[in-house]
Amino acid sequence: MQEFINFFLELAKDMGYLGIVFLMTLESCFIPFPSEVVMIPAGYLAHQGELNAYICILCGIFGSVLGALINYYICFFWGRSFVIKYGKIFGITEDKFNKFENFFNKHGEFSTFICRLLPGIRQYISLPAGLAKMKIFNFIFFTAAGSGIWVSILVYIGYVLGQNEELIKEYLHEVLIIIVLLSIFATVLYIYINKRLKKRD
Repeated sequence: MQEFINFFLELAKDMGYLGIVFLMTLESCFIPFPSEVVMIPAGYLAHQGELNAYICILCGIFGSVLGALINYYICFFWGRSFVIKYGKIFGITEDKFNKFENFFNKHGEFSTFICRLLPGIRQYISLPAGLAKMKIFNFIFFTAAGSGIWVSILVYIGYVLGQNEELIKEYLHEVLIIIVLLSIFATVLYIYINKRLKKRD
């Protein structure tokens, strides 16, 4: 992790905000690397006064939405068979795709918000959203909202903890647990409210 952090620190110094947008676009698409190694170093550079923390967050959100839109439109235009055929290169099997699709079909548009907070699946919830031709405004809104929370947390961790790898690992682990619990609570609450509204209708 320390090597990753050092690498992205140098990259962020050289490319600045454009580098954050570019890397977060890749992270939000198919390229399998964690957003932590982009946004935490960005937060550290903000602490050093080389970048602005708020602009870093906006760039992170913008890159996340761009990457999500790539996945969205791949499924929107080319469908399931295309993703299953070529997605294997990036670890997307038919079984995984079915799980993402079932989750989206079960929880609807709200899942694009919840899944942006969950490591390992945040990139892929855009695929079933595109397949279902989810309204683009809603897709961008929920994606930006979920990404905004996650990116803000990472920038804050980098800003406060700097390059202390052990503390970053410790706090990131605790943050992930809290986020997962909150995501479960939010999902249950959303399902409950949805059921009540349907009964009224």
